[in-house]
Amino acid sequence: MIHLTEVTFDDATPIDSYGPGFFRIGGQVMFGAVIVTSDAARSWGGMEDLDAVRDLIGAVDFVLLGTGRRMVQPPAALRALLEDAGIGIELMSSDSAARTYNVLLAEGRRMAALLLPVDGGPGGDG
Repeated sequence: MIHLTEVTFDDATPIDSYGPGFFRIGGQVMFGAVIVTSDAARSWGGMEDLDAVRDLIGAVDFVLLGTGRRMVQPPAALRALLEDAGIGIELMSSDSAARTYNVLLAEGRRMAALLLPVDGGPGGDG
């Protein structure tokens, strides 16, 4: 399990750590893919689950898309949904996205992390 640097986030929801198939977010362990915003974390059906991503419209300016262990291009439908809504997308591995999310969270940025698990677990890249 990889622990991320401990920083105070007031009432925000930080990503505490991650490991094979899971993320620990705000003290709660979640398995599989997740969407994390400053005030909540929830399960996500992965890059084909556009309904969960639609809920972010108007709430965030950009998303960090963590695609597992390696960077993988998102499906065209996901990219189009975000672009049409004026939401920027930063593509990176999930470990990089988790670290970047915490830095931007501390800065008070309006963003979300869409994370596929690293190395195994439901929705992961095995």
